[in-house]
Amino acid sequence: MTARPAPARGAPGTAEHSPAGPAAVSGPAGLRGFTRRPPPARERCELCAEPLSGEHRHLVDIRNRSLMCACTGCYLLFTRPGAGAGHFRAVPDRYLTDPHFTLDEESWNRLQIPVGLAFFFRNSELDRLAAFYPSPAGATESELDPETWRDVLGHSRLAALLRPDVEALLIRREREAEGLGTGECYLVPVDACYELVGRMRLHWQGFDGGAEARADLAEFFARVRAKARPPAEPAEPTEPAEEDGP
Repeated sequence: MTARPAPARGAPGTAEHSPAGPAAVSGPAGLRGFTRRPPPARERCELCAEPLSGEHRHLVDIRNRSLMCACTGCYLLFTRPGAGAGHFRAVPDRYLTDPHFTLDEESWNRLQIPVGLAFFFRNSELDRLAAFYPSPAGATESELDPETWRDVLGHSRLAALLRPDVEALLIRREREAEGLGTGECYLVPVDACYELVGRMRLHWQGFDGGAEARADLAEFFARVRAKARPPAEPAEPTEPAEEDGP
């Protein structure tokens, strides 16, 4: 498995956000939509050019593997099954946690992720799983062997619930001294992962990220924990009621 910087349009979230829409995208690729400072005075929907408020939703462009800002109307349009012939998919807003998740050091090493933080999603266009981790240069991709995925992460309750392209498994492993034991696992919207990557890139200093990056990471995961809920348990089959005799 070879790690490499994420390509220009190699994953949801790596496309630039352009106030004039997708046709006006230019300049170097990357996570500019999350990392630029200050933000543009007036962002617009990348489908209809409607002005956007500060908080807005995102679509994944499946063919171009990019993340797009969307107004409420355009976002809701693509929440319908089959809308746009599958070209765009709305990024949902659910956050789930697996409180029983465990991942020992040996299993983590099999993933060949050099840091204690990564996210994983299924790319439906390429029909494969992808693994990314934050770095000072942005999102770095590692090709994930399907067998390794099944052995290491396939047992997670959240893996079976993962929606291709629009959701990711976000995993954090830290030293036991930092209170996280064998790690944390969440199912999150994929745009949250790219927000995290952008924030790390923005605040990273020195070899280990520095105090500001660590504080920002702690704040991000505090928000994720507050939003995340365990997945609903499958309904137990009910026994048919016994009929009374005559």
